[in-house]
Amino acid sequence: MFIRTAGPNDLPAIRDVLVETWHATYDGIYGAARVTEITNDWHSLRSLRAQLDKPDAEFVVADDGVAIAGMAFAGTADDGKTVTLSQLYVRPGRQGQGIGGMLLDEIIESFPDAERIRLEVEPANARAIAFYLTQGFVEIGRTENCGRDQSGIPALILERAVA
Repeated sequence: MFIRTAGPNDLPAIRDVLVETWHATYDGIYGAARVTEITNDWHSLRSLRAQLDKPDAEFVVADDGVAIAGMAFAGTADDGKTVTLSQLYVRPGRQGQGIGGMLLDEIIESFPDAERIRLEVEPANARAIAFYLTQGFVEIGRTENCGRDQSGIPALILERAVA
């Protein structure tokens, strides 16, 4: 498994990772129809393409040479001092193999001037919360609108120092 920068040709496979992971993780929380609605908006090829082109951001994939097993996307704020991890997803069948940690490490290394990394996670996503806690994150707050403005999706805000 190696971590590399995502490219335009990866976008359909990245979308597949996101759709599969979101349904496996969130159908029981939000229902399959709502998850489909979210993935069709947030994880459309157009949305993913916009992420590729975003300045001061890093978009990486975990690639085993045959398939994309996971992906991560993050950008900076505060003149590069805060990294916001917007996405880190690993296919359900590949979770627990260290891929998430590899993706997180690559994101952190991509922002050498960063002092902290911050993310939002669904409070009912116990597996993700446990992963982030083992990676040194702590809860610093909550939001009722994870992701996009007025999403109505609650989230815990987690952060850890990186400097």
